[in-house]
Amino acid sequence: MIDLYYWTTPNGHKISLFLEEAGLPYQVHPINIGQGDQFKPDFLKIAPNNRIPAIVDQHPVDGGAPISLFESGAILLYLAQKTGQFLPQDLRARQEVLQWLFWQMGGLGPMAGQNHHFSQFAAEKIPYAIKRYVDETARLYGVLDRRLADRAFVAGEGYSIADMAIYPWIVSHTWQSQKLEDFPHVQRWFNQIKERPATVRAYELVAKVNPPKP
Repeated sequence: MIDLYYWTTPNGHKISLFLEEAGLPYQVHPINIGQGDQFKPDFLKIAPNNRIPAIVDQHPVDGGAPISLFESGAILLYLAQKTGQFLPQDLRARQEVLQWLFWQMGGLGPMAGQNHHFSQFAAEKIPYAIKRYVDETARLYGVLDRRLADRAFVAGEGYSIADMAIYPWIVSHTWQSQKLEDFPHVQRWFNQIKERPATVRAYELVAKVNPPKP
């Protein structure tokens, strides 16, 4: 059993995507970041950076005590290694997945996150900041589009943790002032993942955990 400490953000969706794809049993523990749950002492014992997602694996493969993990990239890598799924064993194929996983962690996620903040949530709309992050997000979409021009998924022909890390950030493309039709290879890839049964199940958690407000 995996305890998933989760909220309905792109980083939270990464882990629910993996758990649904792998068929691992898991229990959701909502961490309402709008109400400050991420700062509660019990959560900080698991996630000292006070960010979701985090997990506790009650049955690690070494048979020892439960393992807790924070940071979505580290969690995806751990779960892939635990299950032997969505991360190739071949040396070169594995590095393809890992470099695109870290591309998301160090590039697309932070830049799109700043895009969200300045364009959607900041009390003061700062044109320079909005343009900076919208433009950088567009550049990163262009990198992804070129990457997907000659392959089904980001790291090749197989669906991987790199795709699971990137996809939830593309879901929010309208918030980022991006049009998928401007990036046809991204659009094809996005629609393909959107239709996967595990993706549908993962996003059904939103209605259960954080239903949209009128």
